Amino acid sequence: MRDLRIVFMGTPEFAVTILRQLIAHKYNVVGVITAPDKPAGRGRKLQQSAVKTYALEQNLNVLQPTNLKSEAFTEELKALKANLQIVVAFRMLPKSVWQMPEFGTFNLHASLLPQYRGAAPINWAIINGEETTGVSTFFIDEKIDTGAMILQEGISIDKNENAGSLHDKLMHVGAKLVLETVNLIEKGTVETKPQPENKSLKTAYKLNRDNCKINFNASKEDIYNLIRGLDPYPAAYCYLVNGNEKIEVKIHETELINESHELDAGTIVTTKKDLKVAVEDGFINVLSLKLSGKRKMSAKDLLNGYQFEENAKLL
Repeated sequence: MRDLRIVFMGTPEFAVTILRQLIAHKYNVVGVITAPDKPAGRGRKLQQSAVKTYALEQNLNVLQPTNLKSEAFTEELKALKANLQIVVAFRMLPKSVWQMPEFGTFNLHASLLPQYRGAAPINWAIINGEETTGVSTFFIDEKIDTGAMILQEGISIDKNENAGSLHDKLMHVGAKLVLETVNLIEKGTVETKPQPENKSLKTAYKLNRDNCKINFNASKEDIYNLIRGLDPYPAAYCYLVNGNEKIEVKIHETELINESHELDAGTIVTTKKDLKVAVEDGFINVLSLKLSGKRKMSAKDLLNGYQFEENAKLL
């Protein structure tokens, strides 16, 4: 058995679960690399990453480099004498960093590679209506998410799954896969295979204002998938035009209604308890939403106190 000295790199809650499992299984984590503290909230107070919070609770050595290529950081990293690095939801590493340890640097990615390489694999699997996804471990190379594969495990995506629930499922499956990968490296029995070349690759593009906006001229299934694929964060958005008002709205939960109509796409139809939006092949029934400047609420609560004009629309 190899005597492993591990450096762990990660930032969000997803990575904390994996680090927690490494500590629980008594692996020697000699250092944790995470993002610098950032101002957040109305008071713009400095906030530390979820990984930093947990690492400090465990009295682990924490480094927060602003520049991964800096000589100062490289020297700090070398001084840890790690022989394995594990990366989970961090940023792209320079070659000088990922090639440093004797047993390599491996990454956990939340998709079944080579599908959904990129920044937002959990979201895009749902947005594209996939029925399965999974997690993969691979050794890092010069490109993004292209290195030699170690292990994979797939799971099914429920029809009503949102990004939040799928994130949590993959987090726990990923923690198990990382432990299995570390165990193989520890025993010296790890085997890799190149990622298959596939002409029909789907990419997990970074989420932005353009690809988070709802197009009510799309099919109701595509709209439904976009909304659940972005729920709870960053949330799909559109604009409510109500009389002279134009308000940004984030839509969180919906359900599909198969019902023919002759209304323009985006037209709002309300009852005392339902907020329906006309789309090409039926309606999207909005269950929860957030108007700009307001808290997230149920459609029923909004209807109790908000007056929709006869020609109100979502754009």
